[in-house]
Amino acid sequence: MISKKKLVVVASIISASMLLIESGVAYPGMQPSQKPVSQTSLDKIIILEQPFPIAQANFSQLNNDQIDFEAFKGKVILVNMWATWCPPCVRELPALDRLAKKIDQTQYMLLPISIDGAGQEIVQPFLQSIGLPKFESYFDPKQNLREVFPLETIPATFILNPQGELVAYVRSYVDWDDENAITFLKQFYTTTGKVVD
Repeated sequence: MISKKKLVVVASIISASMLLIESGVAYPGMQPSQKPVSQTSLDKIIILEQPFPIAQANFSQLNNDQIDFEAFKGKVILVNMWATWCPPCVRELPALDRLAKKIDQTQYMLLPISIDGAGQEIVQPFLQSIGLPKFESYFDPKQNLREVFPLETIPATFILNPQGELVAYVRSYVDWDDENAITFLKQFYTTTGKVVD
Protein backbone atom coordinates (compact mmCIF):
# COMPACT_ATOMS: atom_id res chain seq x y z
CA MET A 1 0.00 0.00 0.00
CA ILE A 2 1.30 3.48 -1.00
CA SER A 3 1.69 5.94 1.82
CA LYS A 4 0.13 9.39 1.76
CA LYS A 5 3.62 10.89 1.71
CA LYS A 6 4.54 9.00 -1.48
CA LEU A 7 1.22 10.00 -3.10
CA VAL A 8 1.94 13.67 -2.38
CA VAL A 9 5.44 13.38 -3.96
CA VAL A 10 4.05 11.61 -7.06
CA ALA A 11 1.28 14.20 -7.39
CA SER A 12 3.85 17.01 -7.14
CA ILE A 13 5.99 15.45 -9.88
CA ILE A 14 2.97 15.01 -12.15
CA SER A 15 1.86 18.62 -11.56
CA ALA A 16 5.33 19.95 -12.33
CA SER A 17 5.51 17.80 -15.49
CA MET A 18 2.10 19.08 -16.62
CA LEU A 19 3.23 22.68 -16.12
CA LEU A 20 6.37 22.04 -18.19
CA ILE A 21 4.38 20.40 -20.97
CA GLU A 22 1.78 23.18 -21.01
CA SER A 23 4.51 25.81 -21.27
CA GLY A 24 6.15 23.97 -24.19
CA VAL A 25 9.31 23.28 -22.19
CA ALA A 26 10.47 19.68 -22.09
CA TYR A 27 13.12 20.09 -19.40
CA PRO A 28 13.97 22.68 -16.76
CA GLY A 29 16.37 25.23 -18.17
CA MET A 30 14.83 25.14 -21.65
CA GLN A 31 12.66 28.17 -21.04
CA PRO A 32 12.77 30.80 -23.80
CA SER A 33 15.60 33.29 -23.41
CA GLN A 34 14.62 36.72 -22.14
CA LYS A 35 17.29 38.28 -24.37
CA PRO A 36 16.08 39.27 -27.84
CA VAL A 37 17.40 36.98 -30.57
CA SER A 38 19.02 38.72 -33.53
CA GLN A 39 16.85 38.60 -36.64
CA THR A 40 19.58 39.80 -39.00
CA SER A 41 23.21 39.01 -39.62
CA LEU A 42 23.80 42.77 -39.96
CA ASP A 43 23.85 42.76 -36.14
CA LYS A 44 27.23 41.01 -36.34
CA ILE A 45 28.81 44.16 -37.80
CA ILE A 46 30.78 46.06 -35.17
CA ILE A 47 30.63 49.85 -35.52
CA LEU A 48 33.69 51.59 -34.10
CA GLU A 49 33.19 54.38 -31.56
CA GLN A 50 35.21 56.71 -33.78
CA PRO A 51 36.71 56.46 -37.29
CA PHE A 52 40.17 54.95 -37.41
CA PRO A 53 42.79 55.99 -40.00
CA ILE A 54 44.27 53.04 -41.90
CA ALA A 55 47.62 52.42 -43.54
CA GLN A 56 47.71 52.18 -47.33
CA ALA A 57 48.73 48.94 -49.02
CA ASN A 58 48.58 47.95 -52.67
CA PHE A 59 46.39 45.27 -54.19
CA SER A 60 45.77 44.56 -57.85
CA GLN A 61 43.01 44.91 -60.40
CA LEU A 62 42.10 42.43 -63.14
CA ASN A 63 44.56 44.13 -65.51
CA ASN A 64 47.32 43.65 -62.89
CA ASP A 65 47.59 47.40 -62.20
CA GLN A 66 48.34 48.18 -58.55
CA ILE A 67 45.83 50.27 -56.63
CA ASP A 68 45.09 51.29 -53.04
CA PHE A 69 42.10 52.69 -51.11
CA GLU A 70 43.01 56.30 -51.92
CA ALA A 71 41.56 55.70 -55.38
CA PHE A 72 38.09 55.32 -53.88
CA LYS A 73 38.04 58.22 -51.40
CA GLY A 74 34.73 60.04 -51.36
CA LYS A 75 32.76 56.78 -51.27
CA VAL A 76 31.78 54.33 -48.56
CA ILE A 77 33.91 51.28 -49.32
CA LEU A 78 32.98 47.72 -48.40
CA VAL A 79 36.26 45.82 -48.45
CA ASN A 80 35.34 42.14 -48.50
CA MET A 81 38.28 39.78 -48.00
CA TRP A 82 37.61 36.32 -49.43
CA ALA A 83 39.15 33.21 -51.00
CA THR A 84 37.99 30.41 -53.30
CA TRP A 85 38.89 27.78 -50.67
CA CYS A 86 36.65 29.39 -47.99
CA PRO A 87 33.07 27.97 -48.10
CA PRO A 88 31.43 30.86 -46.13
CA CYS A 89 33.18 33.34 -48.46
CA VAL A 90 31.82 31.58 -51.53
CA ARG A 91 28.36 31.45 -49.94
CA GLU A 92 28.51 35.24 -49.49
CA LEU A 93 29.56 36.11 -53.08
CA PRO A 94 26.14 35.92 -54.85
CA ALA A 95 24.57 38.28 -52.28
CA LEU A 96 27.54 40.65 -52.60
CA ASP A 97 27.07 40.58 -56.37
CA ARG A 98 23.39 41.53 -55.97
CA LEU A 99 24.30 44.25 -53.45
CA ALA A 100 26.82 45.76 -55.89
CA LYS A 101 24.02 46.09 -58.46
CA LYS A 102 21.69 47.82 -55.97
CA ILE A 103 23.99 50.40 -54.38
CA ASP A 104 24.49 53.90 -55.75
CA GLN A 105 27.98 53.59 -57.17
CA THR A 106 28.57 57.32 -56.94
CA GLN A 107 28.44 56.98 -53.13
CA TYR A 108 29.33 53.33 -52.42
CA MET A 109 31.93 50.89 -53.67
CA LEU A 110 32.12 47.16 -53.17
CA LEU A 111 35.73 45.93 -53.17
CA PRO A 112 35.86 42.15 -52.94
CA ILE A 113 39.54 41.24 -52.64
CA SER A 114 40.68 37.63 -53.05
CA ILE A 115 43.66 36.45 -51.00
CA ASP A 116 44.14 33.32 -53.13
CA GLY A 117 47.88 32.74 -53.65
CA ALA A 118 47.44 32.11 -57.39
CA GLY A 119 45.52 35.37 -57.82
CA GLN A 120 43.36 35.87 -60.86
CA GLU A 121 44.61 32.65 -62.51
CA ILE A 122 42.45 30.69 -60.10
CA VAL A 123 39.85 33.32 -59.20
CA GLN A 124 38.50 34.17 -62.65
CA PRO A 125 37.82 30.53 -63.70
CA PHE A 126 36.34 29.90 -60.26
CA LEU A 127 33.90 32.83 -60.56
CA GLN A 128 32.90 31.56 -64.00
CA SER A 129 32.28 28.09 -62.56
CA ILE A 130 29.89 29.38 -59.87
CA GLY A 131 27.87 31.50 -62.30
CA LEU A 132 29.42 34.88 -61.48
CA PRO A 133 31.49 35.63 -64.62
CA LYS A 134 30.96 39.39 -64.31
CA PHE A 135 31.67 39.63 -60.59
CA GLU A 136 34.49 42.15 -60.25
CA SER A 137 37.09 40.95 -57.79
CA TYR A 138 40.42 42.49 -56.87
CA PHE A 139 43.45 40.46 -55.83
CA ASP A 140 45.97 40.35 -52.98
CA PRO A 141 47.90 37.10 -53.52
CA LYS A 142 50.81 38.25 -51.34
CA GLN A 143 48.40 39.42 -48.62
CA ASN A 144 49.81 42.94 -48.48
CA LEU A 145 46.55 43.95 -46.80
CA ARG A 146 47.54 41.94 -43.73
CA GLU A 147 49.37 45.16 -42.79
CA VAL A 148 46.01 46.97 -42.79
CA PHE A 149 43.44 44.38 -41.66
CA PRO A 150 43.58 41.17 -39.62
CA LEU A 151 43.09 38.31 -42.09
CA GLU A 152 43.16 35.29 -39.78
CA THR A 153 39.40 34.93 -40.23
CA ILE A 154 37.60 35.24 -43.56
CA PRO A 155 35.18 36.20 -44.90
CA ALA A 156 35.75 39.58 -43.36
CA THR A 157 34.26 42.91 -44.41
CA PHE A 158 35.82 46.23 -43.44
CA ILE A 159 33.78 49.39 -44.03
CA LEU A 160 35.58 52.63 -44.78
CA ASN A 161 33.91 56.05 -44.70
CA PRO A 162 34.34 58.57 -47.56
CA GLN A 163 37.43 59.93 -45.81
CA GLY A 164 39.04 56.48 -46.11
CA GLU A 165 38.83 55.70 -42.37
CA LEU A 166 37.75 52.39 -40.90
CA VAL A 167 34.29 52.78 -39.31
CA ALA A 168 32.98 49.22 -39.01
CA TYR A 169 33.93 45.61 -39.56
CA VAL A 170 32.66 42.06 -39.39
CA ARG A 171 34.78 38.92 -39.42
CA SER A 172 32.04 36.53 -40.43
CA TYR A 173 29.53 35.73 -43.16
CA VAL A 174 26.81 38.35 -43.61
CA ASP A 175 23.56 38.03 -45.54
CA TRP A 176 23.90 41.08 -47.81
CA ASP A 177 20.46 40.30 -49.29
CA ASP A 178 18.98 41.62 -46.03
CA GLU A 179 16.38 44.27 -46.91
CA ASN A 180 18.04 46.64 -44.42
CA ALA A 181 21.57 46.35 -45.86
CA ILE A 182 21.48 49.57 -47.90
CA THR A 183 19.85 51.53 -45.06
CA PHE A 184 22.55 50.19 -42.75
CA LEU A 185 25.29 51.41 -45.12
CA LYS A 186 23.76 54.88 -45.47
CA GLN A 187 24.81 55.77 -41.93
CA PHE A 188 28.44 55.79 -43.05
CA TYR A 189 28.01 58.13 -46.00
CA THR A 190 29.07 61.46 -44.50
CA THR A 191 31.09 64.36 -45.78
CA THR A 192 31.23 66.67 -42.78
CA GLY A 193 29.97 64.42 -40.02
CA LYS A 194 26.33 64.66 -41.17
CA VAL A 195 24.57 61.77 -42.84
CA VAL A 196 23.72 62.43 -46.46
CA ASP A 197 20.41 60.93 -47.67
